[in-house]
Amino acid sequence: MTAEESAEPLGDSVVRPLSEALAHLGGEDDGHEPGAPGGEDDGRETEPEPGTPGERLWRLAVDATRLRTLPGLPTGVQEATAALQHLAWLFTDDTGTRAARVAELREIQAALTPQIQVAADGPYLVTNPSRITDWLGEPITVLPQMALCRCGASAMKPLCDGSHARTGFSGDKDPLRVPGHRESHEGVQITVLDDRGLCAHSGFCTDRLPTVFRQGSEPFVAPSGGRMDDIVRAVRTCPSGALGYAIDGQEPAPQRRETTVEISRDGPYRVTGGIPLTGDDGRPEPRDAGASTEHYSLCRCGRSRNKPFCSGMHHDVGFTDPPLSENPTLYEWAGGLPALTRMTQIFYGTYVPQDPLLAPLFSRMSPDHPERVAAWLCETFGGPRLYTERYGGYEHMIAEHAGKALTEEWRARWAQLIVRAADDAGLPSDPEFRAAFVSYVEWGSRIAVENSQPGAAPPPHMPVPRWWWVCSATPGSRVSALAPVAEEPAADLPGTGEPLGFAAHIRPLFRETDRRSMSSAFDLWSHTDVTRHAEAILVRLRRGDMPCDAPWPADRVDVFARWVAEGTPE
Repeated sequence: MTAEESAEPLGDSVVRPLSEALAHLGGEDDGHEPGAPGGEDDGRETEPEPGTPGERLWRLAVDATRLRTLPGLPTGVQEATAALQHLAWLFTDDTGTRAARVAELREIQAALTPQIQVAADGPYLVTNPSRITDWLGEPITVLPQMALCRCGASAMKPLCDGSHARTGFSGDKDPLRVPGHRESHEGVQITVLDDRGLCAHSGFCTDRLPTVFRQGSEPFVAPSGGRMDDIVRAVRTCPSGALGYAIDGQEPAPQRRETTVEISRDGPYRVTGGIPLTGDDGRPEPRDAGASTEHYSLCRCGRSRNKPFCSGMHHDVGFTDPPLSENPTLYEWAGGLPALTRMTQIFYGTYVPQDPLLAPLFSRMSPDHPERVAAWLCETFGGPRLYTERYGGYEHMIAEHAGKALTEEWRARWAQLIVRAADDAGLPSDPEFRAAFVSYVEWGSRIAVENSQPGAAPPPHMPVPRWWWVCSATPGSRVSALAPVAEEPAADLPGTGEPLGFAAHIRPLFRETDRRSMSSAFDLWSHTDVTRHAEAILVRLRRGDMPCDAPWPADRVDVFARWVAEGTPE
């Protein structure tokens, strides 16, 4: 990062909040008369600060962090400190220097209580966070003081860049919001507690237990529609804290989970572990009676009707994160570690105990077995090397199966039920993903049976396998029969005798859908690829079976033919 690149962040995220904080502390008048010492026009020249811009920025970050530890300061100081810590971290790409700086800043503010403070009409100010993950479950860099965007407009999400001040963001609740009220729905064995005003509409309950949590029906909750253990599991996975339960009139003790802020995809921050949430005045953020303080969902799109809590408006306003990479891994497409963990927990927590064939086989599995399998699938599907780093990699997995003499009957049932768990967990159902998913389940489970037989000698020191899309059948590589017919591009056809060029006249003839449908063979937007296959493409264009959904008009085919005849110029 250069000094020029840091100018805008310094203005929006440092100078502005500090100015507002100083005005709050001492009024608009800073006490200096024009021409007096410290005033803007005292006529004295000042010596520039020694050191490089990065070194000066680091000293500013340290000074701001020390200032941050003083009690009673406005939230603008926290916002500016968060920006300075981040900029100082960005100003060096040396891993050791970065680690040392984070450690020093953490030591300076070690006495501060970990919390999330909601700045008035501003960001979430996160002090001493232990873990923040993206929607794939991968940790992001954690600094001792952070400012997370809540207006939805930041260009550096999840971090705040000061956009809330430019857009006039308001943190007020909508007077037309669904009012908070905790209702009790009594069943035979369990009472479900529900606060519609706190619901973030993540769909975790309705998607997984629709006979109990009935979308579009009244009452919303029907406790007799499911097993008690399934209801408890659904309630405990509710990310907003809107759902609770009681047995014999007693609510259970709060869950004890790792303190984590998860940045969900296209949705809210999902907070677990009981991180204290305070308002701009430092007091606990008001909540409805009975609302969970162990887990809650915070608005990230800036449009919630129940700010700072999420009300599901991100669905209505079309709030989205940057799209996946052009060639996503199976791990990314599945939804990362959270989605795979959700699937394995459903499989080992619901299907295995109920199945007379599999239940005895897994009766002595370790409590974290679902997380171990999720880590294996995460690594296998192209994600981070979690299983290798945490559990020992390929050789540990081989040891887990050695000598167990697994049968084909066991394998087939395992493969059948893991696919059902994938449905329940909401993993993608498109043909491309399911083809790859099922192919790995079949391949991997059959090898597990083979490796488990007495006398088996699996090859040693192998890496964890990496699985990919089947035969390059990637998402979007075909035109769906259910998709609306794409409009033809408004191609600018050349006039008679006009020199032809690929970029100007040929590439615009091919739509994105045409390119995706041919991506397994070559790139229709590449001059090199199209030139190499020009004669074959022309044959198909004249025959009318390319593009695959409708033939080209004759004048477009003629343009392509003339381009080929002229030697496929660029």
